[in-house]
Amino acid sequence: MALLKVKFNQKKRVKLAQGLWLMNWFSVFAGILVFSMGLFLKIELRKRSEVMDNSESHLVPNSLILMGILSCAFNGFAGKICYDSLDPTKFAKWKPLLKPYLALCCVFNMLIFFVALICFLMRGSLDSTLAQGLKNGMKFYRDTDTPGRCFMKKTIDMLQIEFKCCGNNGYKDWFEIQWISNRYLDFSSKEVKDRIKSNVDGRYLVDGVPFSCCNPSSPRPCIQYQVTNNSAHYSYDYQTEELNLWRRGCREALLNYYSGMMSSMGAVILLVWLFEMSVMVGLRLLHTSLESIANPEDPECESEGWVLENSLKDTFKSALENLKKLGKFNQVEAGAEGAEGEEGGKTPAITTVS
Repeated sequence: MALLKVKFNQKKRVKLAQGLWLMNWFSVFAGILVFSMGLFLKIELRKRSEVMDNSESHLVPNSLILMGILSCAFNGFAGKICYDSLDPTKFAKWKPLLKPYLALCCVFNMLIFFVALICFLMRGSLDSTLAQGLKNGMKFYRDTDTPGRCFMKKTIDMLQIEFKCCGNNGYKDWFEIQWISNRYLDFSSKEVKDRIKSNVDGRYLVDGVPFSCCNPSSPRPCIQYQVTNNSAHYSYDYQTEELNLWRRGCREALLNYYSGMMSSMGAVILLVWLFEMSVMVGLRLLHTSLESIANPEDPECESEGWVLENSLKDTFKSALENLKKLGKFNQVEAGAEGAEGEEGGKTPAITTVS
């Protein structure tokens, strides 16, 4: 029994073709939207590429850009087929191409669904990328005189100001690295010498943070140095008082920003996928209803359209049998080639009679 079997007359076939033509052009605009989303996400990721460890995060925008281009091409082609289906003479040239085209549509829709899943599942990969990238970027914060790294201080400062964050996981991350350049240290000072000597790696570590970690909404002046020293500040207890530094780490801030953006895009892609699936089903019904016309010379006669000629179970069994036959055919060919090789390798026995 055919799946989704529907009876059509000429009027219904015309309405279906016109509706599909309109839906395909809506899908073209949806493809442009998907392409634009991928381009926007790629630009946003490029802005912070200095604080990302690798380029794995660009898998999502690249996939969206590709799906957008393919969507425009596929649906533009389908729109032409639907338009020509109103004229039997024009539609005749598309008949041989419809089955391969519908098979490609199935693959395309599977790819769209896969891209939507990637949008939701990229959070873990993005988390590790940002964690390592921010850690490396903070190490280069002080290298304002080093070619290729002189921009890192500005990048980190602008990042912390824009996203209202501090450090990788929090403000204490700055306590573990030397973020002040040696150029601005007085090595004749006893305090500087003592701090450098007290560190195994000879680094100048302080319990302080860059100015960009300060929260301008705090009524108290920014305490960015001696953050953990209660006696250095009046009426101050860093363990109990609400610090006037950003509490949230930049990894968490960026992760929430990008993952939220990708999740929203994933939801849009799922809607596009559902729309594409409905277009593909409609095109299949149009194809089969035109193929099953009993009398091509009488375009007003009734016909039947279906999505699958048999039920899902029978179609699955038929596909398995075809795969088995294909496997057996390949085995027979391999066996025949082996037998020919053995026969060719044998040397005929020659008997001599004296």
